[in-house]
Amino acid sequence: MNNTNHDFLAKGGEMGELTRAKNWSETSVGPIESWSQSLRTTLGILLNSKFPMFLFWGPKHTCFYNDAYRSSLGKDGKHPDILGKNGAQCWPEIWDFIGPLIQNVMNTGEPNWHEDQLVPIYRNGKLEDVYWTFSYSPVINDDGKINGVLVVCTETTDKVTIRKNLEESEKKFKNIVKQVPLGIVILKGEDLVVETANETYYQIVDKTEKETLSKPLFDSVPETKNIVYPLLSKVYHEGTPYFSNELLVTLNRFGQYEDCYFNLAFHPLRNENAIEGVMVVAYEVTEPVKAKHFLTESEKAFRNLVLQSPIAMTIFKGKEYIIELANKTMLNDIWQKKKSEVIGKPALEVFPELLNQKYPQLLDQVLSEGKIIQENEALAYIDIRGKLKKYYLDYQYTPLFEQNGEISGIMITVTDVTNKVLDRKKVEEAEERSRLASEVADIVTWDLNIPTQELIYSENLPALFGFKKGQRLSRPQILEHIYLEDLAVIEKAYEEALKTHIYKYEARVIKDDGTPTWIRVHGRIFFDEMKNPVKMLGTVIDITDEKISQEILKKSEEKFRLLADSMPQFVWTSDAMGNLNYFSQSLYDFCGHTKADIEKNGWLQIVHPDDREENINRWMESIKTGNEFIFEHRFRRYDGQYRWQFSRAMPQKDAEGIIQMWVGTSSDIQNQRDFTNQLERQVHDRTEELEQKNKDLIDMNIELQSFAYISSHDLQEPLRKIQTFASRLAELDDKNISEKAKSYLERIEVSAKRMQTLIQDLLTYSRTNSAERIFAKTNLDEIVEEVIMDFSERIEEKNAIIDHHPLGEGTVMPFQFRQLMHNLIGNALKFSRKDVPPKVEIKARRVLGKKLGFKVQYPEKIYFCLRISDNGIGFDDEYKERIFEVFQRLNTESEFSGTGIGLAIVKKIVENHKGIIKAHSEKGQGATFKIFLPEL
Repeated sequence: MNNTNHDFLAKGGEMGELTRAKNWSETSVGPIESWSQSLRTTLGILLNSKFPMFLFWGPKHTCFYNDAYRSSLGKDGKHPDILGKNGAQCWPEIWDFIGPLIQNVMNTGEPNWHEDQLVPIYRNGKLEDVYWTFSYSPVINDDGKINGVLVVCTETTDKVTIRKNLEESEKKFKNIVKQVPLGIVILKGEDLVVETANETYYQIVDKTEKETLSKPLFDSVPETKNIVYPLLSKVYHEGTPYFSNELLVTLNRFGQYEDCYFNLAFHPLRNENAIEGVMVVAYEVTEPVKAKHFLTESEKAFRNLVLQSPIAMTIFKGKEYIIELANKTMLNDIWQKKKSEVIGKPALEVFPELLNQKYPQLLDQVLSEGKIIQENEALAYIDIRGKLKKYYLDYQYTPLFEQNGEISGIMITVTDVTNKVLDRKKVEEAEERSRLASEVADIVTWDLNIPTQELIYSENLPALFGFKKGQRLSRPQILEHIYLEDLAVIEKAYEEALKTHIYKYEARVIKDDGTPTWIRVHGRIFFDEMKNPVKMLGTVIDITDEKISQEILKKSEEKFRLLADSMPQFVWTSDAMGNLNYFSQSLYDFCGHTKADIEKNGWLQIVHPDDREENINRWMESIKTGNEFIFEHRFRRYDGQYRWQFSRAMPQKDAEGIIQMWVGTSSDIQNQRDFTNQLERQVHDRTEELEQKNKDLIDMNIELQSFAYISSHDLQEPLRKIQTFASRLAELDDKNISEKAKSYLERIEVSAKRMQTLIQDLLTYSRTNSAERIFAKTNLDEIVEEVIMDFSERIEEKNAIIDHHPLGEGTVMPFQFRQLMHNLIGNALKFSRKDVPPKVEIKARRVLGKKLGFKVQYPEKIYFCLRISDNGIGFDDEYKERIFEVFQRLNTESEFSGTGIGLAIVKKIVENHKGIIKAHSEKGQGATFKIFLPEL
């Protein structure tokens, strides 16, 4: 069957254009009009995907691929010649490898997966070694048989090359350590276990590698523990390097105890700001009798130690402070100058900006008085490429004495602690802002050390539990004021937090004067590297007024339901969005269904099938306009008989005229209907011709309705096939792979399924008409918290700050509102400035429409005004309208990944809520998005 519809090839970039232009009648797949729906659907996905894809189709494995795959073919290679050609003809250099993989998928229907697989291909005019991560998945034809294989792949050559280079670099480093003429040993962990030591170290301590390696240091040299252990322990725990010249250590070597002298450097080894070990560099200077040789070698060793030290070090000589020596750390990290720019020159000529700072006076003091000057976190301004840059430094000035006792120079050691100081100041500022916010919002904050049960809290906590302000409380004291019945709630909340990390509950508090108070606790639990709970952070708020209001509402509702259940009519209610939430008992007695059955299968099951569509249309029209709902329809009785009902519902509005709920009744009018039918039968003969015409018209309407249903069903069939093929992409092979690889595979599968669900939800959302959109009153803060949890890893990775102000409840489409927050927060984290931790602020207020300052659709309605701002890269304000267009990007994909539809989806969601979105930004100054949603 020929199909002349070529819409599936409408886009697709360069490959879409090449596919449309090719004469396919000369290939094994034949002309486009003869292509199966399965091939059309698969190519529609492939050509419009931003992910590299390749398709082998038919028994001859005809080749198709998209623009994303195009770059993998290089220059002067196979592109575009292989389009439409047979696989074995196109890939002769690798067909012995991929051919069996393709045939296996075609035969068994089982997909396969390979990670970092070497598959050489011909490109850029030569055969290149290329590494790939790829999957082969079957594509099912319209007849249900496998007729193709879809390849989804990513080139990982750069990643594999980097990994191999790192391994080679680490090997070279260890070889260098072993060959260095200094005694070097690397210790790991608090027990100071020897991880690496060179031959010089073994010679110094007269020990073998077997006696030393992978054992605590002092197992092999216990006689040194009293002197050396306190020094190493301090370096490990405090992170401050330790240096010593001519340190006296007694060693048991060569069969006897011997007093030895060493020049030592103990330096902490860090991994992502955490100290994981200590590097020891030792040089033995034991033979004092060989003074001249000793001095020469000692100075040489000392200079080597300075040059090789990971601590920034330099030596100034004479009253002019001539820079005699500076190691790479000092040159590259602190001064950021070349060796030729500083060595042999006066320090204050190289750094004239120091003249107006305290350091020249300190140097004079060291040179004249011979005392050591040390300072931590000292503020210094240094000229870096023409601009003064602020540093915080830990430094030490040490005088260098000649043999005659005169001071000839100064040795300077410097550690840059700028980032540490700035991070601490940011934390202090954030803590102060949090404290002020908590005081203004009357929110109690707390911090619990789980192992010790030590509790830190804000100063307003005692008053919440009935104590005096400033009184010191322990956790047991606080728990004594909790209702005994609610202690089980707290225990259950803790058990749940061990699984979900979220700690929340509501409980009652008894103050000393007997006053009961309701509190709501919300927090998060943290674990150490052994998965043991170590800390909880959270907030407490007083919700007594809220609980009292809920109790009043509950009693009022009970009275209403008691009255409704006593009436012969059916009484029912719905929320403001039209979701029915209550039926009187008389309805259940009439239809014979239970409350659980109605909640599960819906109330429409009791309405006659012929009346359902009109019922829904009338009801949604009333919800939309706020007009009274009136409708006559048939309800099925418990014995299967349908009886006519007259249903009527009125909106219940608040003082501002906003609909809060609907109250309706349904009355049995079957007797009136029977009387009417009797009259109609009496005039039947005189109106037979008219009735026949009416019958013909009804039959035509029924046929049109049937045709509409069938058409809708058939139009959904291609979508279901797309979903089937997407699902098969996620069925990855988990055989013959390591446990670690399985873990990675499972995480990939979870991410793929999550993306599949998102795509399905977006497709469903995009096709939903206004009558099918269900609004619900929703806790917006819970949605924001869930989105923040989704980005927890990225937030931690970037040290981001999410300043989330309470939003309260709002009537929205929950899924769409969650997608809106997900896109905006995700963009704020993604488009952040380099080396600047992202900060995202989320807050809202409610304003009458006519007071917003611009034209809105509902000026007399209250608008929920949401404001989301960040400190990211921003954009030129001239693009504030363009960014909401589909596939519009202001940055290249190499800078920031994405599809360019995120903000278009946000705008669509806002429009579905009858709202307005505005954006404002300055390049490099972050962006602000304001969203205005009417509370309809």
